[in-house]
Amino acid sequence: MTLKIALATDNGIEFAAKHFGEANKYYIFEIDNNKAEYIKSIKNSSVKERMHADPAKAKSIVKILKGESVIAAVNIEFGPNIKRVKKHLVPVVIKEKNLDKALKQLIENYDILIESWKKGKKREALYI
Repeated sequence: MTLKIALATDNGIEFAAKHFGEANKYYIFEIDNNKAEYIKSIKNSSVKERMHADPAKAKSIVKILKGESVIAAVNIEFGPNIKRVKKHLVPVVIKEKNLDKALKQLIENYDILIESWKKGKKREALYI
């Protein structure tokens, strides 16, 4: 079974050094327990925040990613909307800044990603 994940980035090399929802684009990958395959890059076309932790922003991000069949959102930083996002996606907070190195870590944690996804709305953020 493969999982679709979204990596938040501004430059395609490193994770965005800001909240997940503020990244310029998302790199979509399919991963399994052996490999990661790049699918495509999508522009972050979510609504603008009217206030910090705007629920409309979280809803917009989730809609974009669910439209791509993404089940996990990955970045080095999330804002308060993580509590809304985790009801629909697995938020993964990763320490590694380089996308290629992070993909290796995500593959190594594939089983944990699956377990978290299966928890549904009761899932918590993963810290890798």
